[in-house]
Amino acid sequence: MTALQFIEPLLFIVVTLVAITMVTKRGKIILKTIQLGRSEEVKGPKMERWKNVLLLAFGQQKMFRKPGVALLHLIVYAGFIIINIEIVEIILDGMLGQHRLFAPLLGSLYPTLINAFEMLALLVLVACILFIIRRNLKSIPRLQSADLKGWPRNDAMIILVTEIILMSLFLLMNASDTLLQERGHPSYSQHATGNFWISALLHPLLNNLTNDSLVVIERSSWWLHILGIYAFLNYLPYSKHLHIILAFPNAYFARLDPSGKMENMPSVQQEVIYAMQPSLAPVENSTTPARFGARDVMDLTWKNLLDAYSCTECGRCSNACPANQTGKLLSPRKIMMDTRDRLEELGKTLTKQGTWQEDGRSLLHTFISVEEINACTTCNACVQECPVSINPLDIILQLRRNLVMEESNTPAEWAALFGNVENNFAPWKFNPEDREKWIQPS
Repeated sequence: MTALQFIEPLLFIVVTLVAITMVTKRGKIILKTIQLGRSEEVKGPKMERWKNVLLLAFGQQKMFRKPGVALLHLIVYAGFIIINIEIVEIILDGMLGQHRLFAPLLGSLYPTLINAFEMLALLVLVACILFIIRRNLKSIPRLQSADLKGWPRNDAMIILVTEIILMSLFLLMNASDTLLQERGHPSYSQHATGNFWISALLHPLLNNLTNDSLVVIERSSWWLHILGIYAFLNYLPYSKHLHIILAFPNAYFARLDPSGKMENMPSVQQEVIYAMQPSLAPVENSTTPARFGARDVMDLTWKNLLDAYSCTECGRCSNACPANQTGKLLSPRKIMMDTRDRLEELGKTLTKQGTWQEDGRSLLHTFISVEEINACTTCNACVQECPVSINPLDIILQLRRNLVMEESNTPAEWAALFGNVENNFAPWKFNPEDREKWIQPS
């Protein structure tokens, strides 16, 4: 074994371990920040939850309300996942110093699989190019809004360009490899696979190159492809594309209650019962909840925080929001992005200090304004439209509950309504005893 044959596998093992260590460390931070949330009981039958995973996460059911875009998205998603099955072979080749380890094991099935992967790679390339054109040349309001200004818009472009580069490297690697096989190069002809459908189309571009140049291209493409995969893997937890992974648990843990049902605080419900029926009130002092509603991310549930990390930033929620469409400040997408930004802020503090300490900032007021959450009509359109079962409305309601019950911060119209409900047990200002007069015969 030559020095190069020994050094290359060793270098590959080191790079692999570094990549896995880095992504694991980041994953632990995300998990730790999600666990900052309050507990929430998971209700509903497991079969219904697995059905959500199958239809919403795997099948992307809600995406297909717009079939054209959904098909492109499915190609990119499925293509990238399926093509990366080949990473298993690349990793084993790299660690063992082998080349196309699975070729002799799979026999005639091997070229069939690689041909299928190449077809998918071409489809992914085309789909990514169309997405770039669509994002930059076609004016789509939900992709041009102020929510996406700066990093979020760049994030989408980074992923699309990365996909194009990775697929191109995959095809170039196969093209140079099969051409070296044709020429009988000793390092490549021992596991001859024959040409592949798509990469063979690149042969005319490479025919005039020497064998040494082709080896450099094949090895460079191989290394850049796997390093690109590792880089993508480590970039993913910092990107909105983390939904590639989190869409599955998020769909599984999605609430199965009717979508219009609101979660009440039992302690508040009990106080209302006592107000209406004082005889039921306990003699001893009852404990007061630590906080009404949510002021910061720690007051939300772990499912709310999982929602924030699962957000795809597609904007379908904001596009369906009547408040947003009539020019109000509210954007359900921004609510989720702001929640994730606050979580990221806390994650950095936890990483540096080990524990979180009061920093004078909070999700409410610092990130999300009163005007935003008061604009919500609670119509549930954002929840209905989300392709990965995110619930921005629940976060809005919890923030608004905190405003009302702890800060007494409500619009004047709401204050009058609350006063009527408290005094008259109805939104209207009339005596409760007169409520049934309308049914009496005149």
